[in-house]
Amino acid sequence: MLSLPLAEDAELTPLEPWQADEFAEHIDRHRAHLAPWIPLASTVTDTESARELLQRYADHQAAGAGRLLGIRLRGELVGAILFVQFDLTTGNCELGVWLAPHAQGHGLITKAAQLMIDWAFDVRGMHRIEWITMTANERSKAAAKRLGMTLDGVLRESYLFGGRRHDSEIWSLLVTDPRPWKL
Repeated sequence: MLSLPLAEDAELTPLEPWQADEFAEHIDRHRAHLAPWIPLASTVTDTESARELLQRYADHQAAGAGRLLGIRLRGELVGAILFVQFDLTTGNCELGVWLAPHAQGHGLITKAAQLMIDWAFDVRGMHRIEWITMTANERSKAAAKRLGMTLDGVLRESYLFGGRRHDSEIWSLLVTDPRPWKL
């Protein structure tokens, strides 16, 4: 896969270790926006830490245990989608996403997630896809709803950010659930 179209001016592309400079710059540029929602905003702090993260996901992909892909709008890296966890033994995985503020509202997360969900279920034979988000992240919860996911419950005080514990919601989609984009 070199790229998959998400919209006329957007695509889903691989993110590989040789792109560490671009990835680090993207995270640095959007750190304040990303930090409350995704832990890697505080762990990717320079090119070397970006390379380490991208290499870890390249290794996961080579082992058949998940992947990390970039979301590009008019050629600019504006976000990513990844399998945070991908367990072939249990058939369970967790999908994570982020998007720069100026790229929101174009349906890019929804389309990218649809492609990843279809791949996980139809190609890799996964049974359950989870989506975990802080209860305060309304945009993330709205995306889970658009994808036809079910709210399984609240993980009380499961996410530490800014010296405080926050509740998280866990959403899921089973292979047997309807996928709204396939109806």
